[in-house]
This record gives sequence, structure tokens and C-alpha cells, in this order.
Amino acid sequence: MAGAAGIPPTDPSPAALRRWRRRLADEREEAKVYRSLASRRTGDEREILLELADAEERHAAHWSTLLGDDVGPPHRGDVRMRILAWLARHFGSVFVLALAQRAENRSSYDTDLDATRAMAADERVHEEVVRGLAARGRARVSGTFRAAVFGANDGLVSNLALVLGVSGGGVSSQAVLLTGLAGLLAGALSMGAGEYVSVRSQRELLEASAPDPSAHTVVPHLDVDANELALVYRARGMSSEDAERQAADLLAHYPRSLDPPGVADPDHDVVGTGIGAALSSFCFFATGAAIPVLPFLFGLTGTTALVIACVLVGLALLLTGAVVGVLSGGPPLRRGLRQLTIGLAAAAVTYLLGLLFGASLG
Repeated sequence: MAGAAGIPPTDPSPAALRRWRRRLADEREEAKVYRSLASRRTGDEREILLELADAEERHAAHWSTLLGDDVGPPHRGDVRMRILAWLARHFGSVFVLALAQRAENRSSYDTDLDATRAMAADERVHEEVVRGLAARGRARVSGTFRAAVFGANDGLVSNLALVLGVSGGGVSSQAVLLTGLAGLLAGALSMGAGEYVSVRSQRELLEASAPDPSAHTVVPHLDVDANELALVYRARGMSSEDAERQAADLLAHYPRSLDPPGVADPDHDVVGTGIGAALSSFCFFATGAAIPVLPFLFGLTGTTALVIACVLVGLALLLTGAVVGVLSGGPPLRRGLRQLTIGLAAAAVTYLLGLLFGASLG
């Protein structure tokens, strides 16, 4: 096997050659992912992604050196990496960064004796770098994304439960359809209004806590020997010594290195806008809530319509759960199954209650 310096064995086995070619192809695909993502970024994010691409190409060169004359024609990388490269070329979103983070996490260089220790260490660092970049993207979309995911899941579960509940009560298919459409509209309006109020209230709380941007204008008029400037920094969490040092530095260098007391809270961007969150919540709730109603809209009735509604909602819950898992860095399948279990359990309880009430009223 290769040593720490990457010296190839004199007579590598066919299995070793296949593994090295696969590693080479995967590293090249990963470099493509980062270069595609970089093409859609600017500033320091672009530079970071290009540095990651350069590192992956160094790793590719290692495997190319090991292969030597046995490198053969270019091979295609792992199917997951090819899909990731395609997504990066066409979308370049936080979703792709989250997938890239998971790809870095799957690196097996720690146990591959043909990879150098530096390469294994690189992959661990790359995971943290991509995690940081993905965190930036998550922060930018978290407000609207939260409203979208919660809206879709609420629509799926609540309207499926409503449809099953009234069906269990023994009403006609026309009544089930009308109830489902009413639930869709009422729920979407309620979710949109509630999300707007929630986000606006949160932003107002943050604004109330943000420093006054004009407060620094009084700095030139403060008494250098007796002023309360340090108290501003202490009130925002600094120790007494650090606050005194910060205040003295500000007075000594004003306005050349002005640092007003406190910095505007970046959480304003994390929260998102009220209108954006409300529209996302309304649209995604309505989309989710429409799925349980589809079989009835197409004229299906009875058990057939209910079974198809459950299957469609189950698939949608698996999808939304998997998306949340990918973006949060968690296992997609586990998150999808969790969403499915919770949603169908809620719907089953409502259906049973409908049966009980229907029997008692009948």
C-alpha cells in the first residue's frame, strides 16, 4: 500500500487501481461542484469556494500520481457527486452547500491507507468550511424557509386530518370536498396573517434592542475625563475593563475608527420580512392543503379517495422532511420518516374521532 508520502506500490492490485480511479473521479467531481458554486458567488464566499476547489484538485493529483501510467481514460465520479455537480451548475443554492457538507462528512480518508494524513485532515476542515458557508445561506433564507416548510406541513397534516375526520363521520363526498376547500382557504389565510404578525413583532423587538444609529454624534462633546460611554458597552455585556478600554479607544480615535456603542443586530436579516414570510406561509399551506383534496376534485369517492389522499400526503411529508434534514445537516430519511409518522398519526386520531362522533350522532 502507499505510504504517508503517497509513494505508489510497485505492483498495485486490480482492486487498488479501481479504487484509486474512483477516488480520482470523485475528487474531480467535487472540484467541479465548488467551482460551479463559486461562479454564482462574489467576494470572500467566491474566494473560499475556489480555494476548496484547488484543494480537491490537489487530492486528485495525489491519486493521479499513484496511478501513474495506469490512470486510464477519465472515469465518472460517484452518482451522488455527479448529481451534486449538476445541481451546483444549475442552482448554486444553500441546498447544494448542505449536500456538499454531507459529502465531506462521508469522506473515508481517515481509514484509507493510500490517502495521506494531510488529505484526511483537509476533508475534516473542508466539512467545517462548507458548514460555515451553508450556515450563511441558512441565515439568509431561514425566515421565509421556516414559513414555507411549516406552512406546507401544516397544510398537509391539518387538511388531511380534516378530510379524514369528516369522512369518518359519514358525510357525503361532496361535503368532504367542500370541507377540504374551506379548510384550505381558512387555514392559508390564518397561517399567512399569523406569520406576518409573528415576523413583524419579532423584527420590532429586535429594532427596539438595536443601538440608535445617531448616538455616535454626541461623542465629540463628551468630557474625556468624566462620561458614561463605558456604561453603554457594559450594558451590552462587556466586562468593566473591556468597556473602559473600548470607550477610551473610541474617544482617542474618533471619528477615524468610529465604532458606535453596539452594532446593529444581524438577526434582522435572519428573521426575514413580514410580507415575504406571510406570502410563503399562505402559498405553501395552500399547496399542502390542496393535496388531500385532489382525489375528491377528480371525482373519486369513498375509501379509494381516502387511501389515495393518504398516500399523496405521505409522499409529500417524506419529501418535506427530507428537505429539512438536508438543509439542517441531519439524516434526510430519518427526518422524512419522522414527519410521516407524526402527520399520519394525527390524521388517524382525527379519523377515529370522526367515526366515534358519526356513530354517536347516527
